[in-house]
Parts: sequence; C-alpha cells; structure tokens
Amino acid sequence: MRRIVRNAAVAVALGLVLAACGSRLPASDFEQPAPGPNTAGGPNVNAASDVGVTPTTIKVGMIDTASGLLGNETFSGPMYGAQAFFKALNEKGGVNGRTIEVVACDDGGIGADNQKCARQLVDDDKVFAFAGNSIYNYTGAEYISSKGVPDVGGIPVGNAYDQYQHLYSLYGSSAPRNGKVGWDGTLFQNTEIYRYFKERVGARTAAVVSYNQPDSARYAQTIKDGLKAEGYTVVDKQVDFFLANFDAAVVDMKNRGVDLVFDAMDTRGNAVLCKSMDDMGLKVQAKVSTVQSQNAAVGREFKDSPTCRNSIQATGFSRSYEDVDHPAVAEFRAAMLKYFPDREDRMSQWALEGWASAQWLTDAIASCGADVTRKCVEAFVNRPEGYDAHGLLIPVDFRQETAEQAQAPQKWCTNVVRWQDTANGGKGGWVDQVPDMAANCSVVPSLPYKP
Repeated sequence: MRRIVRNAAVAVALGLVLAACGSRLPASDFEQPAPGPNTAGGPNVNAASDVGVTPTTIKVGMIDTASGLLGNETFSGPMYGAQAFFKALNEKGGVNGRTIEVVACDDGGIGADNQKCARQLVDDDKVFAFAGNSIYNYTGAEYISSKGVPDVGGIPVGNAYDQYQHLYSLYGSSAPRNGKVGWDGTLFQNTEIYRYFKERVGARTAAVVSYNQPDSARYAQTIKDGLKAEGYTVVDKQVDFFLANFDAAVVDMKNRGVDLVFDAMDTRGNAVLCKSMDDMGLKVQAKVSTVQSQNAAVGREFKDSPTCRNSIQATGFSRSYEDVDHPAVAEFRAAMLKYFPDREDRMSQWALEGWASAQWLTDAIASCGADVTRKCVEAFVNRPEGYDAHGLLIPVDFRQETAEQAQAPQKWCTNVVRWQDTANGGKGGWVDQVPDMAANCSVVPSLPYKP
C-alpha cells in the first residue's frame, strides 16, 4: 500500500525543550554471542562484501534519543525493540551465517550530538546500515544519506525521512526524497482517522486542544483541516503553555457538545486535560491519541482520570503489542521479556515498531544471500510489493508519486486500539477496536500542508 507522507507520528515533541549532552551507550549493553551456524543451511561462503560486512558479522548502527530533558522513555522504545530482535536473531545463529553487531549511540536529544553520532558510526565504526532509529532532532540525516548508508524502518519524528534518499521511514513514503521536504516543501495528510471516528463511532463534533506555541499550533491546524474535510464541527481550544486553564476550555467543550477530542500536546498536558475532563464531567466517545502514546504507562500517567483514561484510543499502522495471539507479536513479547525483563511494565507500541524495523533490515539482508551489499538491501526495501514485517505492519512501500498523484483520493487503512482498565485481568491494557487493521480502510482525500 502506498503511503502519503504524514507528519503526525510525534506531535508531542513540539520542540518545547532542549536536552542534555548525549553519550554512547555502554558496550556491555550490546555484547553478542559468538557466530552460530549458517542459518541458510549450507556451507558458509560469505565474504567481506561491503562496508561493515565480514564473513561472520554485519555491523548495524542505531541512533536514538534515549536520554535528555524529554525523558528516558519518550523516544527509546524503538531502540529496545530493535535490540531485542537482534539479540534473538544472533542466538539463533544470525542471518545466512552472519551475526549482527549493534553499535548504538544516544544523542541526548541535541542536534550537535546527533551529528557526532552519525559521523562516529559512519566514519569510525563503519556501520553497514541503521535500524531502530528514533531521533528527536535528526540533524545527521543528510550526512548519513550522503554516504549512501541505508536507514531502514526509522521512526519519523521530524521531516528527515520525507527528505533524504537513503532514509526509509517505518511508515513508508511516496515522496521524491530528493533533498527537499516532500514535494518542494509540501506534505500531504489523509483523513482516514477522522473518517473512521465519523463512520464507525458516530462522532460529529471534535475539539482540538493545543498550546499557544508554534509547533503545537501548526500540528493542531493539520488536525483541524482534516476534521473539517470530513465534515466535523470543530471546536478550537488553545491554552497557554505555562499557565494552561484546562477547566475553562473543558467547560466550553462540554457546553458545545464535543464528543471527540484531539490534541497537539505532550503527555503532561494530556494528563492534566484528562483530569479536567473528569472533574468537569465531560464524557466523550474517544480521546484520540497517536501510536507514541500507546504504552503500558497510561494507567499510571492518567491515574487521576479513570473516565477519560478509558476513552483514550490510539491509531496507527502496526499490530498492537497486546495482540499476543499473533505469532510475530508473541515472538516480540517473548524476546522483550527475555532480554529486557524490567520493561514489561513499560511496554510500548514503539518498541514493537523498533522490532519491525530490525526485522525489515534483516529480511533485506537475507534476500542478498552471501553477497550482502547496501545496493542489494535498498533494492529489497524499494520493491513495489508492500512490506508487512511478518504481519506487524499494514503493508508499506516507497513507490514515488507526483504531487498530483499524492493529492488524489486513495485507499488508506489504520489500526485502532482503546485503553481499558478491565483488560489483562484488571491490570489494564489496549483492546483492539477493529478485527483486521489491513481491512479497516476507506478511500479518503489527501490534504496538502507546509511543515
């Protein structure tokens, strides 16, 4: 399935804070077992076929914002998921007789340190490719792409994955990626999410809550445009970032019959908003969030607002980490429990998506056989067939479109989950709202916007 570039993955970052200095993660976190047997089943005929590739190992880089003022949990989920995948892969002998050597760098959320990470991993460590990247300020993207190093399945926080040729977002892209963002500075969003809540939930009046801060207001505007295109009555509520009066906003929302709430705020703001909704008696059909907020911490972060908490629904393009009946999810959860047991109560959808990123790169490497090259890996990623990470993703690809093609109505699909305190034996968790994410689709318009 073609993917129109969208800029909604991480609205919560908002550019509101700066982070502390980054640092390289300790090597002990990434020690790998000795190379195992050739998983292809034949004799090992591998050679040193490209940068970072030896007959027995492949060096993979990983840059994540795993620390800083945004917190250690905000962007680190994909890093843990990708690490768990590679650890499990190596324990089974690697891919075609080669194990994966992970070289990771924490940029601390600072652009200059992201540049340092990029240059260190590319120039000094000589990594073959990247996987599991989740970066607040990806200033090193241009350098990585200029060196022809594939970044496969990264989480698109900013616009880098909409811009550079050798960067491949986990969510796919149909943009030219020729050095300019999107189509000469224009991106497109589709309205599938708003269509879903209109047709499947019956919502008609939606509030959009944002801060009086440029990044927050910009993202809120894209939400409002999408809602209006789907015929909603839109209630625009902007609050002061430092002295937010959520109670006044919520009272007005209640008086105006709001039945759906979107936001362009961070988790802290959402928690206060939810408490105000409970205090003021505003009950909605859904408090809509993004995949970044789909984690096990909701019960703790929204502990003071049980009614609002149980209305939170997250939308995305990957299978829920709670769907353990699916074999790929079960494999992911088992590996996370084995290698990162202390993260069970910090499980997140982004961790699963980091696993999917590592799976994607591994499948691309496996397609090359003994002759593993960057050119071969990118040929696999650029195939017209959609990639689904063994059922974890709604199929994605990188077939390029013109701006006219991208703006035409297209079929889009989404997954939807809802937090329920009664799930998991009363411990709380995310419950699927659609029987099949790949079939939860509509033909919807695409709307241009400037990031």
